[in-house]
Amino acid sequence: MNLAGQRVLVTGADGFIGSHLVEELLTAGCDVRAFVFYNSFNSRGWLDTLPPDRQQALEIFAGDIRDPHGVRTAMEGCDVVFHLAALIAIPFSYHSPDSYVDTNVKGTLNVLQAARQLGVARVLVTSTSEVYGTARYAPIDEQHPFQGQSPYSATKIGADRLAESFYRSFDTPVVIVRPFNTYGPRQSARAVIPTIITQLLSGATELRLGSVTPKRDFTYVRDTVRGFKALAEADGAIGEEVNIATGTEHSIGDIADVLIRELQPAARIVTDEERVRPEKSEVQRLIGANAKLVGLTGWRAEYDLEAGLRETIGWFRDPANLARYKAWLYNL
Repeated sequence: MNLAGQRVLVTGADGFIGSHLVEELLTAGCDVRAFVFYNSFNSRGWLDTLPPDRQQALEIFAGDIRDPHGVRTAMEGCDVVFHLAALIAIPFSYHSPDSYVDTNVKGTLNVLQAARQLGVARVLVTSTSEVYGTARYAPIDEQHPFQGQSPYSATKIGADRLAESFYRSFDTPVVIVRPFNTYGPRQSARAVIPTIITQLLSGATELRLGSVTPKRDFTYVRDTVRGFKALAEADGAIGEEVNIATGTEHSIGDIADVLIRELQPAARIVTDEERVRPEKSEVQRLIGANAKLVGLTGWRAEYDLEAGLRETIGWFRDPANLARYKAWLYNL
């Protein structure tokens, strides 16, 4: 499938990855409808920061992924659906797991039901590397066992398995897209790289973090969204679940050291017990195998960690961007 000229819906378009994906799809010549979370401020999230010509090229649908009627309405007339809307923060899932079931599981069910009813040509359901839990072997391929080490990851496992069931039961043309740790401009302060950068740029000499030993496979956001687009265009990806990963790993401590040297050499890492996750919940190692993605699409990461961090830091250095973040708070 060539996406150029296709009518495409992106749920979660107002978020970090979603807003970058919207830009990628507009560049590819898609007719994009952006599903954003309805709110009293009429905010379209990160889409409000796009250039005016980009904003004017979009059709905006404000709704709630938990509402099956609104989801179906948003999907009418669409050829392809990229489903990214989700609750993401692991610590908040300890606090409010019900909301994660409603949003991540039932929201995905709403998308799948509507896709089946409307005959959508392709549905890409966004998973997460957290579904694997701590690596039992490395790199982690798509055959790795699943382990719900947080309510968040458990709901994403449930959503993935619902997507699989619709493919197997109803031939719904589903692709399960599994990004590893995406980072870059616009990322939530609930993720570790923005947490580190915003503290350091705000002048902190004590960098407050949780555990620094876990290792992650960090993928720059532009590479991630290129992976989404490539999988949407790959007919062989239907019915498959596919990692988007670089195949390299870095510890949180290593990332912090790099950013300290670059931004605030006088800073030192201080353990903030509030940020430390329960021992059995913390995922210690995530490094992804990408052979399946490469084989299906020819995708290759264009950004190494140095290049990705350089662009991310440059974005956060803009005072208007940094002002959006509350570096002095622990963002649950």
